[in-house]
Amino acid sequence: MTACPQCGAEVGPHTLSCPSCHALIHAQRLKELSAQAADALNREDKAAALAAWEEALLLLPHDSVQYQKVKSAADGLREQVPPAQEDHPRSEGWRKVIGALGPIGVGLWLLVSKGKFLLLGFSKIGTLLSMAAFFGVYWSAHGWKYALGIVISIYIHEMGHVAKLAQYGIKASAPMFIPGLGAFVFLKQNVTDRIQDSRVGLAGPIWGTGAALAALGLGVAFQSKPLLAIGITGAWINLFNLIPVWTLDGGRGFRSFTQRQRGLALLMILGTLFATGEGMLILLLLGAAYQFYFHKTDAAPEPDNTGWLQYTGLVILLSIIASFKAAGPA
Repeated sequence: MTACPQCGAEVGPHTLSCPSCHALIHAQRLKELSAQAADALNREDKAAALAAWEEALLLLPHDSVQYQKVKSAADGLREQVPPAQEDHPRSEGWRKVIGALGPIGVGLWLLVSKGKFLLLGFSKIGTLLSMAAFFGVYWSAHGWKYALGIVISIYIHEMGHVAKLAQYGIKASAPMFIPGLGAFVFLKQNVTDRIQDSRVGLAGPIWGTGAALAALGLGVAFQSKPLLAIGITGAWINLFNLIPVWTLDGGRGFRSFTQRQRGLALLMILGTLFATGEGMLILLLLGAAYQFYFHKTDAAPEPDNTGWLQYTGLVILLSIIASFKAAGPA
């Protein structure tokens, strides 16, 4: 709990406006960000001004007048600030070659294009130590090859979250592993925007799917059962994370869906279950039904077509990969 700076009333750690006096909890920080944005505009540094306004949006209630004004200012700047260019002209040839490999090429391209960023997590001692403990647990149970592949797959999944958070300017920790369970990224700021929260949540499975496709492709190319098993298991792990409940990635993805989009997602999961027979989809089906029937008031007011296509595409693709259980080792 914390205290309202205006009336002193106790408020929750994620509260943005005081329920008693309606004052903004982060008023002081918002003033600082406003000054930073104004100073950046005076220096004609539109990127810095945009970063300040985007942070301010995280501290404002969505139904407030201030949020709408700041959002309008940020949207105007966003159209004037060109996106960061990560690719170089020489990479176009690689795009064509890898693109010819189809879905497997997508996974390989993701690892190649984001390789430098993926190394950042290894600079954190906490990540390395927790990863080593996780690796040891899986090594003792399944052998070092399978253990290494699963650790890398989960790490790539978590770095997908980190990359998207960094894109939005949201501070977060490097991935931390929990031996025998999985991994997580600790957020140092709240993500209050539905679209941003959805994109951050789905970024993990998107990167994780790339890792699964790469392992699967290499497994087929080299007739390697461990690699095939890693690819299939990685798909299963990412599919589990798409269950639309709690703080799982699927639950965060569903935040940006309208009630109609949730219903369509429910039908899509049902159809994919009948088509692939993948048992994990039963849990996704139950989660989607729960969101559709019992959380109607939480549905987004405006449709998020990009997020919906990302979610449904991931569910279909991962279900197809995960259903290839016969391809893995016994």
